[in-house]
Amino acid sequence: MGQKDFPELSQDQLEKVVSDVTQYGLSAGLVMYPPAPFSKYAPTLAPITIFPTPFPRKQFEKSLAIEKTYNKLYAGVVSEYKWLTHILKDLAVHDKDFTGKLWDCYLQALSNGIVQDVSLALVRSDYMYDELLNEIKQVEFNTVSVSFGGLSPKVGRAHNYLNKVGLYGQISNEAYYRDDELPVSESDENLAKGLYSGVKYYNDKYLSGENKSIVLMVVQPAERNAFDQRAIEYHLLFKYNTVCKRVDLPDVLSSTEIKYHDKNRLFYQGCEVSVVYYRSAYGPSEFEMPETWKSRTTLECTLAVKCPSLLTQLSGSKKVQQLLTSKTVLAQFLDNKEIAEIHDTFCKIYPLDDSEDGKLAKELAFSRPQDFVLKPQREGGGNNIYKEDIPVFLKNLPEADWEAYILMELIHPKNHKNLILRNGEILDDGIVSELGIFGSYLFDEKSGKVLDNQVLGHLLRSKTSSSNEGGVAAGYGCVDNLYLY
Repeated sequence: MGQKDFPELSQDQLEKVVSDVTQYGLSAGLVMYPPAPFSKYAPTLAPITIFPTPFPRKQFEKSLAIEKTYNKLYAGVVSEYKWLTHILKDLAVHDKDFTGKLWDCYLQALSNGIVQDVSLALVRSDYMYDELLNEIKQVEFNTVSVSFGGLSPKVGRAHNYLNKVGLYGQISNEAYYRDDELPVSESDENLAKGLYSGVKYYNDKYLSGENKSIVLMVVQPAERNAFDQRAIEYHLLFKYNTVCKRVDLPDVLSSTEIKYHDKNRLFYQGCEVSVVYYRSAYGPSEFEMPETWKSRTTLECTLAVKCPSLLTQLSGSKKVQQLLTSKTVLAQFLDNKEIAEIHDTFCKIYPLDDSEDGKLAKELAFSRPQDFVLKPQREGGGNNIYKEDIPVFLKNLPEADWEAYILMELIHPKNHKNLILRNGEILDDGIVSELGIFGSYLFDEKSGKVLDNQVLGHLLRSKTSSSNEGGVAAGYGCVDNLYLY
């Protein structure tokens, strides 16, 4: 059986779908806060697609199958200390405002004394399906504050609900898709499971196996995406009997206590913290107050397992991603079989330095800008420079600062005629989609030994085809789910 077209609905049918999915989503917690200022009692339905979006089953299965290899790779990058720190020292010079300051935080923490070698990473490897090449290509590997694992299962269930009650079918009460064509992510439960791997390690090693520590979630003030985060918190509590407490990044120093005489144990409201889980600290706008930089350094020196540590966060830089496209570099971390598993998911990525590849990149940025995207060392959406905007941007930037960016070949995703529901309105410009695979790895930064390695579920985010950027919280995209064919 071939790929199904999107359901064809009359205006009355579409209005019924919008009404029912809105009420389903509000009932299920498929919600966000609107842009500030907002009232805490008034969340709105998160932006979602009306229909699930087609995605090749084999490519979806491949993305899941290779996640543990990617986890192993990035754990190895951090433990290859000399290699990584040499890259970061150079990058810090060219990206002073963020990478440079994170690097300074690490150096200060190193000077003060880092007492915990074990780190935890909750990550997301993002892909687009290139319809010209008929294969997935990696967009980026995110090592800090990965989001929407709490909402992804809910939009999957919403689409399944609409399908099962017959709102997609031409005949009332008839399902349009088979059950196995609409996978539902378990990322909300599994991200809690990944967090608990760090909690259990700490409890077993430092608390004689007693499950009495807490997770400290460090968040942004006035966090719009709190419900996505809460979903993980609730699973952590009810499945693993582990309490999670939230603290705003600027308030960390004033609300925590460190027992320096006792291995730098960290406490919050009298409770010992086993894992510091960052759902913030991924962009320079969060560090406008000096105490926020100090808090990042201070927490790094505590006994709690950091998710992520500073080096783990910095390993997700675009420069590292660019260097890992070389099979010679990959051979430092993976065997030939593992390299073969992931290498064809790489796009061509160029540095903008004085190397031969860098010189070629500088030429391509001006001669063929329509084929590329320029990326800085940033997370969260809204930071990239696309196509014909690249030459103008570079001309207005001192060439000495170009090394803070990488030049990446554009992927060619299919434009689907799906509909986006945002703030009660239907957007019908067509969409392009990005698949994210969640993973976790608990590892020793010194030895590189991986203590726990998990695949945690999936996320599909989509954006209007007229938009270059795709961040949902940043206002560019929506949460979606897959129709596998």
